[in-house]
Amino acid sequence: MNTLVRENRDSDRAQAEQFVVPPASVIEAGDGYTLEVEMPGVNKDGLDISIENNELTIVGRRSLPAVEGTLIHHESGPENFRRAFELDPSIDAEKISAKIEQGLVTLTLRKAEHVKPRKIAVS
Repeated sequence: MNTLVRENRDSDRAQAEQFVVPPASVIEAGDGYTLEVEMPGVNKDGLDISIENNELTIVGRRSLPAVEGTLIHHESGPENFRRAFELDPSIDAEKISAKIEQGLVTLTLRKAEHVKPRKIAVS
């Protein structure tokens, strides 16, 4: 299993937080890219997307329901998700948008205007 371990920066919690690297797909379409990352069990409140030093980081924390009764068998682990991508300079970081639907995080990454093809008028 692929996991990333990092120290939690909260002073109250000295334990390390474990992350699973979720599968992702990148699709190029016309004026940009679509990035899809699978994060089952993650909702909007548990999603944190940030850009720092040209690195796009997506962290998804699961909110697993409490189990009533005696748990006999459980295959889904309690790990959270983390995935990082280096952004190409052709992507306009100011125009990135994101949504989550049924555990699928979809980001739309638009190409910067200066890299889009354009017609040049001849006089």
